Amino acid sequence: MYLADNWKDYELLDTSGGEKLERWGSYLLIRPDPQVVWNTPKRNRGWKHPNAHYHRSARGGGEWEFFDLPQQWTIGYRNEVPGISLTFQLKPFSFKHTGLFPEQAANWDWFSGKIARAAAEGRREIRVLNLFAYTGGATLAAAAAGASVTHVDAAKGMVAWAKENAVSSGLKDAKIRWLVDDCRKFVEREIRRGNHYDGIIMDPPSYGRGPRGEIWKMEDNIHELVRLTAQLLAEKPLFFLINSYTTGLAPAVLDYLIGVEIIPRCGGRAVSSEIGLPVTDSGLVLPCGAAGRWEADL
Repeated sequence: MYLADNWKDYELLDTSGGEKLERWGSYLLIRPDPQVVWNTPKRNRGWKHPNAHYHRSARGGGEWEFFDLPQQWTIGYRNEVPGISLTFQLKPFSFKHTGLFPEQAANWDWFSGKIARAAAEGRREIRVLNLFAYTGGATLAAAAAGASVTHVDAAKGMVAWAKENAVSSGLKDAKIRWLVDDCRKFVEREIRRGNHYDGIIMDPPSYGRGPRGEIWKMEDNIHELVRLTAQLLAEKPLFFLINSYTTGLAPAVLDYLIGVEIIPRCGGRAVSSEIGLPVTDSGLVLPCGAAGRWEADL
């Protein structure tokens, strides 16, 4: 399992009864998580004194209950290996989110190390494409490691938020191209333009809609998107990453997609696994989806 265990400003304190108790900087949040199917004793005092609690509704969705939480605050992430230091703007918004998926730091560490090593070896400009790029965690990690990044997301508000994070992280002038676009349509245009990338990241939702009402469903659309996106890889690419939060898409499924679409084109190998966050109070790990990774042979 890939663990996001380099955090200082984020901590998953405990999990029980369908919920998780988290520390985001100085603030404690309680949020629902469908993976938490156990009911263990809630001994951590934070369960009784959170700064905010997201309550899921039996009718779907839910709402925040606030006790003492600012409208916006920041946390930092530092990866000691490539020397990356990032700062993220957080705020509670619809359907329990804060604007950051902390487990993705495991992937940031992986590909930023590859980018930093390639840059140190004097490789030409390293171009990275980030699809379904959300608030820019992966974009900023790649840019801080030395890549030129194309950031694509269908939500205008998320792209604006990502730009805020770039400013907070000292990356306002980094080589980042910010695009509000449907990811598949952008990939198809890039194929026609003949553009290529050394690294590709995709973090698709289980379900979503594009800016013109286009429907995205992971199980139905992911293979075709991988097939198309594989055509954008450079002659000697560094990495390819697929994230999945969809229940039922195991790491072996992502391995298979990489095996039929990436490896025949580029060689290399698939190294997919579950991705998770360590739980402080139990010493165990909360699974948070899967990461399908392709990398070139050493």
